[in-house]
Amino acid sequence: MAMVLSSGASGTASRRRLGAEIAPSVAYWFATPSVILLVGTLLLPIAVMVTMSFTDYELGALDYSFLGFDNYVTLWKDRSFWKALFNTIYYVALVVPASVVIGLLLAVMVNGLKQGRKLYQIAFFLPVTSTLIAMATVWKYLLHGTIGPVNHLLTAFGLPAMEFFGNPSLVMPALAIIGVWSLAGFNMVLFTAGLTAIPQELYEASAVDGIDGPIERFFTVTLPMLGPTTMFVIITTSITAFKVFDTVAVLTRGGPQGASDVLLYVNYLEGFQYMRIGLASAITVVFLGIILLLSLIQAKVLERKVHY
Repeated sequence: MAMVLSSGASGTASRRRLGAEIAPSVAYWFATPSVILLVGTLLLPIAVMVTMSFTDYELGALDYSFLGFDNYVTLWKDRSFWKALFNTIYYVALVVPASVVIGLLLAVMVNGLKQGRKLYQIAFFLPVTSTLIAMATVWKYLLHGTIGPVNHLLTAFGLPAMEFFGNPSLVMPALAIIGVWSLAGFNMVLFTAGLTAIPQELYEASAVDGIDGPIERFFTVTLPMLGPTTMFVIITTSITAFKVFDTVAVLTRGGPQGASDVLLYVNYLEGFQYMRIGLASAITVVFLGIILLLSLIQAKVLERKVHY
């Protein structure tokens, strides 16, 4: 009897050892299609783009030659590139704080409603679901210098009419208004998810400590507990704002006088208008590097102020 038990135990141990040896190899086989897909659709195109940034390749050309860092030197000396970079940073500086703050305020107000909460959430989220190119045409009418309702409202209050898309000093703030309008609803949804995860016991404990006012509760309990959500919202909003292209291409095309040139629009012109793929690839590499650096800095700075 003891011999039977011993042989059974040794057989079970052998099967376990065999399963432990087979399991990793099976897992690798299951992961292989995903790895191939990742390399083929993400890593390989990035490698090709980086390689092209060191060449003089033009779209449709049969041959090309390597230039080293000449494309990057050209960008360094190009004033239009620096102007587009400044406009992009200016746009991000306008859009990110406004859309994050408005999204947070909308989430707090809507979350505090007892009736009609879903209706307001749908209404504020509609800009996210709409086609930005189509809505840009609507915004062009709203902010038109002569027939726009916004200018009619300004003149009704005795203020001068403004050429939002024709004035170099107003065109980027006008585009930023559209960007805030399109991003605030999505940020509201993210903040709403963060608000629902805050335990109600914290609010009850703060009330016991005498913190029962809405503003005090917001700064003492709500805002600190929304730290991880806020960090995520700021990083994703910054990346989205840096990728501004649609509104510029539809509304201003970089005008007036290059006042609304942004990195992706200049990249589009270099690659698909002037056919200089090598230079366009260099702009893309710089663009990706800036986004990566910005994300790392934001994550490093904000993580110190986040309480998990």
